[in-house]
Amino acid sequence: MILILAPNTRTDSSEFKQLEEYLARLPDIRHRIHQETGSQQLRTEVYLIGDTASLSVDEMANLPGVDRVVRISEEYRVLGRHRDDKRPTSFEYNGVRFGQDNLHVFAGLCAVNTPEHVEIMMKSLREHGQVCTRMGAYKPRTNPYSFQGHGKACLPYVFELAGKYGIKVIAMEITHEAHVDEISDALEQTGNPTGVMLQIGTRNTQNFELLKFVGRQRRFPVLLKRGFGITLEESLNAAEYLASEGNRNVVFALRGMKTNMGDPHRNFVDFAHVPVVKRLTRMPVCIDPSHSVGSRDRAPDGLLDVQHVAAQGVIAGANMILVDFHPEPAKALVDGPQALTLDELSFFLDDVHIAREAYLTRVQLAGKVQRKPTTG
Repeated sequence: MILILAPNTRTDSSEFKQLEEYLARLPDIRHRIHQETGSQQLRTEVYLIGDTASLSVDEMANLPGVDRVVRISEEYRVLGRHRDDKRPTSFEYNGVRFGQDNLHVFAGLCAVNTPEHVEIMMKSLREHGQVCTRMGAYKPRTNPYSFQGHGKACLPYVFELAGKYGIKVIAMEITHEAHVDEISDALEQTGNPTGVMLQIGTRNTQNFELLKFVGRQRRFPVLLKRGFGITLEESLNAAEYLASEGNRNVVFALRGMKTNMGDPHRNFVDFAHVPVVKRLTRMPVCIDPSHSVGSRDRAPDGLLDVQHVAAQGVIAGANMILVDFHPEPAKALVDGPQALTLDELSFFLDDVHIAREAYLTRVQLAGKVQRKPTTG
């Protein structure tokens, strides 16, 4: 059960103290407090954990400071959608809004290699009106002898160039707790010219200690990729680890499943789960067509498989696209064969726009059908 308090209810107020005293007397129930400070108001939620089935929603709604009550199911308690749940399905970070009703493209380098390539990439993004990108500084690899990223050494010039070209959010994978501190330090040293969305990759989806650590920090939002060898339910519960520690600003990414049933693609494309994740949770949903397909193969119609797969996710309602581009794919240190070229950026963005408009048209049609009176 979630108690949503009246806006701007502070923990040092008399109403809150009365509420805590009441909750402390409830047997076999403990509570956890979560606060979010928005641009206009403070929002406080109190999560009741334990045997809440016997608690009356009406009685709890009449407690001091309580605005409304949401009775939740066992699954996805914090991030899930529940009956009568009017909590937001979006969040804002560094001036960019991420929600289940909009779409952002994060085109960029899977792995940073040179400052020159980073600048060329970001300059092109600005020319195309983009404010988000992906940049890989830390790269977990299956082969221990493969390039694993420049690490913290590249962070200062990546962040400075992002500020120079108006990039507001960089999706950046981390593999260790220390990487969060390194990113924070580099941002401070460069004057906070941009923002970072911490990406937890598919190999760390069930690294529970990393999830809890990242969940306890509130500075950065999180992009959590689905584990490539586990069920959707297990991956969504990994997102709950983040949220249960306090960080609710989570985007869930679909990136394909490791099975030869997806051949000749690298992974089996799982973008049919876009509407499923949006129905079960309040998280925006990202798709990663580059790592799902893993190549630049082109269909007879002239479109790349990556474009077809991206369109499948967008027309199903995806809210974010993580896609590999590179100024010179032949010189890329990671996943060069699947990277799109900057000459293809305009075409890719136009193609995404077409798919997005088709999705919005479908939503309008669905609304008309639902409003149409039934006869019989």
